[in-house]
Amino acid sequence: MEKILTEVFGIWYLIGAAFVFFMQAGFAMVEAGFTRAKNAGNIIMKNLMDFCLGTVAFLIIGYSLLMGHDFAGLIGWGESPLTDFAGTNWSSFTFNLVFCATAATIVSGAMAERTKFISYCIYSFVISLIVYPIEAHWVWGGGWLSSLGFHDSAGSAAIHYVGGLTALIGAWMLGPRIGKFDKDGTPRGIPGHSLTIGALGVFILWFGWYGFNGAAATNGIQLATIFATTTVAPAIATCTVMLITWIKYGKPDVAMCLNGSLAGLVTITAGCDAVNVFGSFVIGILSGCVVCFIVWLLDYKLKVDDPVGAVAVHFGNGVLGTICVGLFACGTDTMPEAQGLFYGGGFHLLGVQLLGLLAIGAWTAVTMCITFFIIKKTVGLRVSAHEEIVGLDKMEHGLESAYAGFALEADVPGDYLETVQDSSYTPSVDVEDAVPTKVIHSDGSISKVVIITKAEKFDKIKAALNEIGIGGMTVTKVSGCGVQKGQTSYYRGAKVNMELLPKLKVEVVVSEVPVSDVVKAAKKALYTGNIGDGKIFVYDVVDVVRISTSACGKDALKYEE
Repeated sequence: MEKILTEVFGIWYLIGAAFVFFMQAGFAMVEAGFTRAKNAGNIIMKNLMDFCLGTVAFLIIGYSLLMGHDFAGLIGWGESPLTDFAGTNWSSFTFNLVFCATAATIVSGAMAERTKFISYCIYSFVISLIVYPIEAHWVWGGGWLSSLGFHDSAGSAAIHYVGGLTALIGAWMLGPRIGKFDKDGTPRGIPGHSLTIGALGVFILWFGWYGFNGAAATNGIQLATIFATTTVAPAIATCTVMLITWIKYGKPDVAMCLNGSLAGLVTITAGCDAVNVFGSFVIGILSGCVVCFIVWLLDYKLKVDDPVGAVAVHFGNGVLGTICVGLFACGTDTMPEAQGLFYGGGFHLLGVQLLGLLAIGAWTAVTMCITFFIIKKTVGLRVSAHEEIVGLDKMEHGLESAYAGFALEADVPGDYLETVQDSSYTPSVDVEDAVPTKVIHSDGSISKVVIITKAEKFDKIKAALNEIGIGGMTVTKVSGCGVQKGQTSYYRGAKVNMELLPKLKVEVVVSEVPVSDVVKAAKKALYTGNIGDGKIFVYDVVDVVRISTSACGKDALKYEE
């Protein structure tokens, strides 16, 4: 029976590795969704290559440094998997490889939209080659931290803290994206191009996290409790972020709530097997507060531009999760030796956790500062201003668009949208009273009426103008915005600059039909009383010349049978 259970959990171990690999798709979607469309292909390429380059680095030396024979508690060493096929534990290799790739991929989000692709490949390779394997050996490979009793079940410190700290150093050395901060240092929100894609990424990551945290479970009870804590902490963290942003900004922030889910997952990762559900509940509240605070701190005080929130999620909550083990570890049946300060364990475990953070942080900071410095002085870290403005898809990969063949703005039938909007709204004033009645011209002059409104209003305005007998119209899809005083839009806690929205521009030149009739028809067709109904502009026209006949003035507007 024991042998069967060993086999079952050995298979689950590899299934868990597959779960963790699938998280690469989640990271790619989060980063792509939270950045602009002109860089989506670049983000996908980076997330693809950090795993592929990481595999090469891990094969060459990384796995040996992590899981080889221990030397003085500092590094491992053994035969390379490249040359010792029969002697390599391939279950361990595969499992540790996917974790290694996770540490590397965290960095790309914070440095997105302005990092050279070649530079990313270099530092991602270095992370998988030596940075992660050596510190992970201290924690999981029989190194000095594990001998002291340092507890990091699935990598709040060894993976997320390392990736988040590297992301912080890299984003600081790169500098902010163009337009992120005003001249006075005020941060500006730069919304990503697809919250839908970003949300999909978060759900994929949450799903994969059950393997991330639970793959090393050795019995059914332990696996069930890990699944429970891995569910409760992110759920409570998300609720906490929702309440904080709702109170602070007047509306719950979608992007920040997605960051909150990831923050809760990162924080519970270290102690998922050592805390109870009440502990994970409290940890969720703390992680929600921490992610909001660090996003604010980076934007408003440190002036570090992190497009996806990687530093706040992984660095901030990697630190928090590691410390929380020293506070909330309750000595579960499967981890009786892990008891935190609040459960009678005293300060010993908390002290070991803090020592581990200090050591891992020092190793990561020194190696990555050297790596980034060398890259900056040789091939360079950052693309040029021109390349950044045009977009890395085109400038780094020769890709016109990651969405070739797809329209980024969906064309929805006007009659459907009008039915939805009009069915729930009744104008508060009489439309006729709101329309100007003055006849703007009566001397046979020519006027041009330009109507700017929502793109989905086309069917309605076309029918209304046709009904009053206008001779013709020109319709153009444009982009624009208006300034609405007293209304501020926020994205992850930062004010968003003026955003261009899809609009419809209808141009009509009239002489026989009174301008007031055109204005009245347009107002009646478009009026709801809500902001965004549009505007109507009236211009005097000096002359009109018909190209085919050379007719001028009013004659040029007539269509002879």
